[in-house]
Amino acid sequence: MHGAILVLSGPSGAGKSTIINHASEKIGSYYFSISTTTRPPREGEVDGVDYYFVSHNEFEEDIKAGNFLEYATVHDNYYGTSLKPVNQALNDGKLVIFDIDVQGHRLVKAKMADLVTSAFITPPSLQELETRLYARSTDKSSVIEKRIENAKEEIKAISEFDYIIINDKIEEASARFTTIAQAARLKQSRKELSNFILTWQNPQ
Repeated sequence: MHGAILVLSGPSGAGKSTIINHASEKIGSYYFSISTTTRPPREGEVDGVDYYFVSHNEFEEDIKAGNFLEYATVHDNYYGTSLKPVNQALNDGKLVIFDIDVQGHRLVKAKMADLVTSAFITPPSLQELETRLYARSTDKSSVIEKRIENAKEEIKAISEFDYIIINDKIEEASARFTTIAQAARLKQSRKELSNFILTWQNPQ
């Protein structure tokens, strides 16, 4: 199996993390993309698990080298998606999974289109999403309302994705996710196709 990229997007509360965890033993070796930051670790955070923690100087050197898919400054600290661990995982033949928003999907597709398969994960309805967000009791009402408004915008981009996973029953959603992950690994880049054509035309 060669490396591939699977981008997952969808509203907060759609169950993306639950689906990944449920299917993790069935999708082969994978790397879940995490952000790089210059802020110091908080209590309990682990380098390489929660974030990659680096110095301002290291981050800025990587910016100059073009090693970030995207980055931003928040409260005087950098946050970004480094291409270095992504490329390493791809070279190791792993499936690289991004859990990012619609805009992030566009960025990944623009830079690495050949390797990208994408899926939009959503509950069966806006009403169901609202029910789930309130049921988990982890956010204030104002935050939940903001998430709901964001979801109304995100759903408009659904046609930009290769697949849709309607997360109604976790077993069915996980099975569909597993199939999509396997399909992502089978996708061939232009370079691979060109090499195949040369080999096909001129066998050793």
